[in-house]
Amino acid sequence: MENDYKIWLDRAKSSLKISKTKIEEDIFYEDLCFQAQQAVEKALKGLLIFYSVEPEKTHNLVTLIKVLSKYTDVPEEINETAVLNDYAVQTRYPGDYTPISEDEYKDAVIMAEECIKWVDKKIKELLKKMENEKDQLHFNNL
Repeated sequence: MENDYKIWLDRAKSSLKISKTKIEEDIFYEDLCFQAQQAVEKALKGLLIFYSVEPEKTHNLVTLIKVLSKYTDVPEEINETAVLNDYAVQTRYPGDYTPISEDEYKDAVIMAEECIKWVDKKIKELLKKMENEKDQLHFNNL
């Protein structure tokens, strides 16, 4: 269970790669944007798990960010990923919505990339801090 966050991050990175699938005529931007949203969702859940918080079973990025903000400062660009919520449900199936443009698709992928980079960096910082505290505790016990 200790490394469950790594599994979530690996899945986030997998979703990100899928979102970057070469565009072919029969692949919808909506489907690729769903994968970008999933990348963000999984990355945020991975960070929550790192903080020993069981994430809600939700696709709502606003909810995940709100919980995460109890444990760390969430940068504005991560808060802005909440716009990807529309891709979690609304555009996954045929319906009454405006088709996703190539620019919107590219923005979604950039947001997902930035979120994963931030989560990776945050976890590395926290691991380093934990290691330093462990070393300091060991030193103090000598």
